[in-house]
Amino acid sequence: MNVYRYSVNIKSGLFILGVTLIASLLIYSQSIVTKLRDDNREIVQLYAEIIAATVKDITDTNLNFVFDEIIKKVRFPIIYSDSEQNPIYSKNLSEGITPDDLIRYKQVMDKSNRPIPLEFVHPLSGKIINIGYLHFGDSSLIKQLQWLPYLEIGAVAIFILLGFGGFTIIRNSEKRHIWVGMARETAHQLGTPVSALLGWIDLMKSNPEKIDLALEEMSVDTKRLEQIVDRFSKMGTDTKLEAVNIKNTVDQVTTYLERRLPSMGKNVSINNHIKDDVIIPGNDILISWALENVLKNAIDAVDQENGKIEIIGKSENNQFLLHIIDNGKGIARKDWKNIFRPGFSSKEKGWGLGLSLVKRIVEEIHSGKIEVIKSTQTKGSIIQISFPL
Repeated sequence: MNVYRYSVNIKSGLFILGVTLIASLLIYSQSIVTKLRDDNREIVQLYAEIIAATVKDITDTNLNFVFDEIIKKVRFPIIYSDSEQNPIYSKNLSEGITPDDLIRYKQVMDKSNRPIPLEFVHPLSGKIINIGYLHFGDSSLIKQLQWLPYLEIGAVAIFILLGFGGFTIIRNSEKRHIWVGMARETAHQLGTPVSALLGWIDLMKSNPEKIDLALEEMSVDTKRLEQIVDRFSKMGTDTKLEAVNIKNTVDQVTTYLERRLPSMGKNVSINNHIKDDVIIPGNDILISWALENVLKNAIDAVDQENGKIEIIGKSENNQFLLHIIDNGKGIARKDWKNIFRPGFSSKEKGWGLGLSLVKRIVEEIHSGKIEVIKSTQTKGSIIQISFPL
């Protein structure tokens, strides 16, 4: 239940963060637009003051000079209207516009920017006389800035949708491989002891005198089934770590695998060179499962008659380093990390679950690390597992 609650909280947090970022982007771009409009208004205000200081009367020729030589240098649309706000002159608007179009442009400009009156003091009467208004619109830069956040949001939205779609496809593929792989792993784990039990039952039916031997072996296979159930049950729960003698755990795993080598059709020697009793905090059942999977992969990688697997352990920098060395076919350099990902397998009939389980056991449960530290084609590989002491 906690997982679902955290999932909802994460989604809500990401949604709020996205809305906040979009709002911040819009507010920031709008503040720039407002500043640019204020700058344009200051320029138009300056022109208005120049005009007011230049003209002596409404028909003054200086007015034409100001419009022809000064205002024409502005880079934003501007319209001069008379005192009744009838358009007379325009600049930076499309050519060939009609008077009606000019009026519409003026109305649009006035919605964004309040027109600035042209006023001067009559030198004789001292009265303030209004000779018209300057109407100005947004420059192309302001218009681009107004659309920029929407373009950015759109581009980011497309990127997120494509990324989410790709991520969903990958996640669903991984889920599919995990579920199928887990089913096959379960069947594989249960298959050997169950087959052995069925075999012992047949033996007891056909050879009643061997019941004692069969019961003894059946007890071993039953314990194996209990171990398998324990392995799977511990993967989904908080695992309690206890003191584990890593040498004993490796010995148990190698002994079990050596008994199975003939049925696997492999001529491989497994040598455990760990001599000292090293104690690490861990779960013996899960560590043995991880080692078993790594060793099985090493056995599968050996395709020659005299296969050899060496297990070497040493303590270093408060870590216990476990090296599993084989003389198999090796791993391509580009796949050193891929082999631990769910669904990846270099085997023709593999499902890519074994080593991903190992990675979870080692890194998430035991706070250790597993990695390929060396591998050469046709010469073998060295996989290192580190556990904190």
